[in-house]
Amino acid sequence: MRLTLRQLQIFSAIAELGSTTAAAASIPLSQSATSAALAELESLLDAPLFDRVGKRLVLNETGRALHLRARVALNAAMEIERDFGVGDSARSTFLPAQIRIGASTTIGNYVMPVRIARLQREQPGIAVEMRIGNTQEVVNAVLRMEVDAGLIEGPCHSEGLDVQPWGTDEMVIVAAADHPLARLGRAVTAQELGQERWLLREIGSGTRELLDQLLLPHLGGFASTTQLGDTEAIKQATAAGLGISCLSLCAVGDQLALRRLVVLPTTLPPLTRAFYRIRHQFKSFSAPLGALLESS
Repeated sequence: MRLTLRQLQIFSAIAELGSTTAAAASIPLSQSATSAALAELESLLDAPLFDRVGKRLVLNETGRALHLRARVALNAAMEIERDFGVGDSARSTFLPAQIRIGASTTIGNYVMPVRIARLQREQPGIAVEMRIGNTQEVVNAVLRMEVDAGLIEGPCHSEGLDVQPWGTDEMVIVAAADHPLARLGRAVTAQELGQERWLLREIGSGTRELLDQLLLPHLGGFASTTQLGDTEAIKQATAAGLGISCLSLCAVGDQLALRRLVVLPTTLPPLTRAFYRIRHQFKSFSAPLGALLESS
């Protein structure tokens, strides 16, 4: 076999950092050796892998196809090294298992901490690393095999991923405990909801798009809105009486328990969204990862 993991490691570093200089510093290796390794790989494959754009190296179509396969191979090699204690931290016994997951905001902040704590109580030798980002960031991390699996709050249609339903999230309309709608003693109508000031994420965010789909068919529009940057800001502003909002039930549990927020009974149908579990098509689950990601 003429192709080596070292060549793939150097190629992947260049692909992700955009230059042989940056790749050389990350490996580490001399810049000249890095350039020579790339030239050798391109000669071996008889195909250029990058377009030269000024001082940057940008993957071409062939390079993009190779990068996916290279990440799969390198990930498998790193897992073998980790499991058997090979490398800089070599030990004679198995290393504790490490799980890397990506999660979109609601899942990462409000669902996974309890699951991670339970897993580590049951299997204290397992290290868990969680990356929180928006749905597209999680999808990209799974595609690049930077995480072992991802949990997202909406559907995903990216090629190369296995996408499975992972439970249903209940969305609730909430207001401050002393809000006039909270004192009606009956279900709030769609017309009454539409007349309130709504606290929402910015237009273009996945959460805002979801709420537009869930609410606008019933309300016809929002009479007044205030846009805030994240769920925590919306929770606090709602509890302060700035307006009403629609949030994940799991995200507002703490404020409901403190009686700073209340769930408004309404005449609307139940509001739900789906959670999804995603993984790379070439990625297998370890037993601890499978236990952590059992359907919610």
